[in-house]
Amino acid sequence: MTEAAQTLDGWYSLHDFRTVDWTTWKMLPAEERQEIIQEFLGLVEKWNKTQAEKQGSHALYTIVGQKADFMMMILRPTMEELNEIETEFNKSKLAEYTIPAHSYVSVVELSNYLPAGEDPYQNPQILARLYPELPKAKHVCFYPMDKRRQGEDNWYMLPMEDRRNMMRSHGMIGRQYAGKVKQIITGSVGFDDYEWGVTLFADDVLQFKKLVYEMRFDEVSARYGEFGSFFVGNLLEEDRVAAYLNV
Repeated sequence: MTEAAQTLDGWYSLHDFRTVDWTTWKMLPAEERQEIIQEFLGLVEKWNKTQAEKQGSHALYTIVGQKADFMMMILRPTMEELNEIETEFNKSKLAEYTIPAHSYVSVVELSNYLPAGEDPYQNPQILARLYPELPKAKHVCFYPMDKRRQGEDNWYMLPMEDRRNMMRSHGMIGRQYAGKVKQIITGSVGFDDYEWGVTLFADDVLQFKKLVYEMRFDEVSARYGEFGSFFVGNLLEEDRVAAYLNV
């Protein structure tokens, strides 16, 4: 049996994708729509308070294409809190006019390649990555991925040193996009259908295409990567929610 990589785990993560039932939404009186919007913004204000207390984070994005209309990404210290937030939204009036389109459950993850004896949870830089405040970048890109387990191309049968060297090379590509793309990796082994979720944030949406394309030529992706559906979208700031739902 080859050696399993040790991971550092931070906040739990829920990506909740919804489609709006625009036909039914348009049938509501304008006054009722405004009340529903205000109720939803009240939920967001509770999330803002939690974020200000550094007990979690969240992001709202509209999604381009027909896979979903908007995404709520929520980070919290426990899985129970994610469940509570999801249930609270489902009980809201706005949820009556949305259809669940997709979801992803995971936990913020870092591979631990630090020297033996160093406590990573005492390192401020690592803590900032495990418990991040999600950025207000103009665009988001989310996709899940696996490491291939087929025949000779079985990532999990490779020696630890080989995996470590390939991931170091893989990471060098990502570092070239520092300042252009913020990347949050979440582990989902045992939590969802894929093994990792990748969430990218950028002010220039083309950087997603450039980064993912360049990484395709790296052996980690070219030989061992399996990818799920991609979701791309635009920042939905609170003061734009009413305009977004206006009909």
